[in-house]
Amino acid sequence: MTVGKQRRTGRMAIGALLPALLLAACGRPADEPGAVTADEAAQLNDAAAMLDANSVALDAVTSNHPDTLP
Repeated sequence: MTVGKQRRTGRMAIGALLPALLLAACGRPADEPGAVTADEAAQLNDAAAMLDANSVALDAVTSNHPDTLP
């Protein structure tokens, strides 16, 4: 086998493996602990909106005026 033929064979092997490696890198990442699905994220957003709608302003429950303290 000549040097030129060896180089071509090596380049062909790299050319055949490169697309497979690039596609493997584009795969879905492993789920990390604590990650939520899109459905769970939507449910959390809905719950946060309900809590915000039922919240009371801090000024309505506390007062920093000395004459209103017990």
